[in-house]
Amino acid sequence: MATYSKLPSGSWRVQVRRKGRYISETFLKRDDARRWATEAEGRIDRGETPTPARAAKVRTFGELIDLHIADMKSVGKAPRRSKAATLKMLKTRLGKKKIAQLDRQVFIDFGRERASEGAGPMTLSIDIGAIKLVMSHAAAVHGLSVSVEPIDMARFALKRLGLVGKGAERDRRPTEDEIERLVAHFEANPRQIIPMAQVIRFAIATAMRQEEIFRVVWDDFVVRTRMLTIRDRKDPREKRGNDQRIPLLSVSGYDPVALIEARRGSRNNADARIFPFNHRSAGTAFTRACRDLGIIDLHFHDLRHEGTSRLFEAGFQIPQVALVTGHKDWKMLRRYTHLRPESLHLAASTLAA
Repeated sequence: MATYSKLPSGSWRVQVRRKGRYISETFLKRDDARRWATEAEGRIDRGETPTPARAAKVRTFGELIDLHIADMKSVGKAPRRSKAATLKMLKTRLGKKKIAQLDRQVFIDFGRERASEGAGPMTLSIDIGAIKLVMSHAAAVHGLSVSVEPIDMARFALKRLGLVGKGAERDRRPTEDEIERLVAHFEANPRQIIPMAQVIRFAIATAMRQEEIFRVVWDDFVVRTRMLTIRDRKDPREKRGNDQRIPLLSVSGYDPVALIEARRGSRNNADARIFPFNHRSAGTAFTRACRDLGIIDLHFHDLRHEGTSRLFEAGFQIPQVALVTGHKDWKMLRRYTHLRPESLHLAASTLAA
């Protein structure tokens, strides 16, 4: 039976004691307290766990997303940029749908629309996974009556339609001519603030991601041991605290230590970073240069592919390459490794020696 008491603040506290269970919540209005108590008693009678007041107010998929984000923030795991963008898109597209409306057909229609707009199988797979995560979280953490069966059935249907699946492995590597043209293009542009020629060489020499290059600081560079520490390196299992020390190897055709030392003359005491520039601006400059030079289908991230491939071509094995690239799953290295036939000459001479 529920008991109600008015607090000095004017709010109402309701306590439910039923079948050995006890739960209490506080509401601004007595009617809200009464509705929640009635629902809580019903859930206890059905052998279910009473829903906390905050979750009990959730009626739409958009509110499920808000609940998920709030919970993640409360434990210090707020969604990062890519996941936050996906959740924002889902809230825009599906946020107004009532939870009771989230059936198989809603998700199939969503998948078809996304595919018609150009979303590839891997992108749509990520979208569907995010929907299931939000719904599973609501059911597991808050005991909400949210079924994941409709999203599982929709995934199966979309997979059969060829709209959901693994992305095509990218094997684009820049040619030597393309790299030389890009470097010359940036070096000949006096208005280019970001030292993109250095950045391109450094990206290939270290196989670092675009964001990582523009985040490393001078204090994490040890010239004596030729080591560089990358803080909070990307890892699907560990969002933060994944620091890694990488060796700066000069086997790619570029010397990363020399490239860093060349930056000392431009060191900015107000900014501790070795490359104190916005990584998005660098990506934009790279894309614009490729367009101006007529270089087709080359992304900045392909420089990481190139650097990784050159490590293999230099004779390093998978465990050794992983110490540079940061891959925890060695199988993932396969999609970054597209060796050129010419590299076998170097391997043959190494074996002979």
